Amino acid sequence: MAKKILVVDDSVTMRHAVATCLIQNGFEVEEAADGAEALGKVGQVSLAICDVNMPVMNGIEFVKEMTSRGSTVPIVMLTTEGRPELVAAARSAGAKGWLVKPFNSEQLVKVVRKLAV
Repeated sequence: MAKKILVVDDSVTMRHAVATCLIQNGFEVEEAADGAEALGKVGQVSLAICDVNMPVMNGIEFVKEMTSRGSTVPIVMLTTEGRPELVAAARSAGAKGWLVKPFNSEQLVKVVRKLAV
């Protein structure tokens, strides 16, 4: 059975690009436009890939909320942001990885295969 990955990004184009990459590599995909929407979809996934800058609930807030709920779903940040303080904030909140857009398909799949539970 294929592992299901949650892709959280306010950009429809980016969600579809990530989803297409993952589907082509044998994963199932669920999508959400922001962290708040993602909270309702995270229960049945093996991993979440999340943007940082989103309306309603940003990626760091999403990671903190998941951690506070005791979630064991690994979360990888995929964002245009590469500032060390943001990376540190995400890691301290519980994120397991950080990839910078535009993403490299091979690198993304490698990280997903390594971290998906």
